[in-house]
Amino acid sequence: MSRLGTAYLRALQALGRRIPYGTNVYEREWDVLVVLDACRADLLRAVAPDSELFDAVSTVRSVGSSSSEWLENTFLGHPETAHTVMVTGNTWTDRYLDADAFATLDEVWKYAWDEDLNTVPARAVTDRAVTLSRRRAPERLVVHYMQPHHPFVPDPLDDDGGLARTGTHSNAANPWVALRRGDVSPGRVWDAYEANLRYVLREVGALVENVDGRIAVTADHGNLFGEWGLYGHPMHTPVPTLLAVPWAETTGVDHGRRDPDLSPPEPLPVSRVYGAEGDRDRLDALGYL
Repeated sequence: MSRLGTAYLRALQALGRRIPYGTNVYEREWDVLVVLDACRADLLRAVAPDSELFDAVSTVRSVGSSSSEWLENTFLGHPETAHTVMVTGNTWTDRYLDADAFATLDEVWKYAWDEDLNTVPARAVTDRAVTLSRRRAPERLVVHYMQPHHPFVPDPLDDDGGLARTGTHSNAANPWVALRRGDVSPGRVWDAYEANLRYVLREVGALVENVDGRIAVTADHGNLFGEWGLYGHPMHTPVPTLLAVPWAETTGVDHGRRDPDLSPPEPLPVSRVYGAEGDRDRLDALGYL
């Protein structure tokens, strides 16, 4: 990003830090909260009829424009976390959440990371959510999938140099940087992004058939495709398209159609986002470094 572009973003972020946040998810009614990482509301609305999971997709204002910001503003200091089981593929939980504040914090990325995909497969998150729903019958269950955030699992942009496989915010291997530079077309990335959403929605469908309760589907934040001259999802960025996340509801009924066999290893690997080269590689693959 040019110096002028960096200055522009910093000015927006300074403004974003002063603008009131949206509604915390705990102020809404749900038993199971499905979080689709970096999912735009317009994209979910477009593919919803094909998924047949819910009748309508509305929008709510997120409490953050990035995962780390959303985690901080959603869970820190909130007493309901003590009655919440959280199953997550998002690596930022390691830095921003306290496992002891939750009934259970299952960081699936620590043991189910797929080195070939450079992300956590959606099925692994579903399986752990189903298992813990049945074992713990929690008051609240949060299920945070990494998709549709890149890497794009079914359509990894291999013909574009593997853009979604590796990368950093400052290098052309990141699809958002490549878009900003004009190295790949918006339509090409949008198609891969949409395919990744359809991929994860199949697992959301499996979840709906294997847990009980009122299910809400939302996102931590959206993704920018050039709106206001920006791409991706920078922190503290008050762009409406980025903060207007989807909200859709359905009802889950456990028909016992999946019998998960994924379990955390014992002892659980000591994985830290900061201070361990392998874990920094995971953040790099997701475009966070």
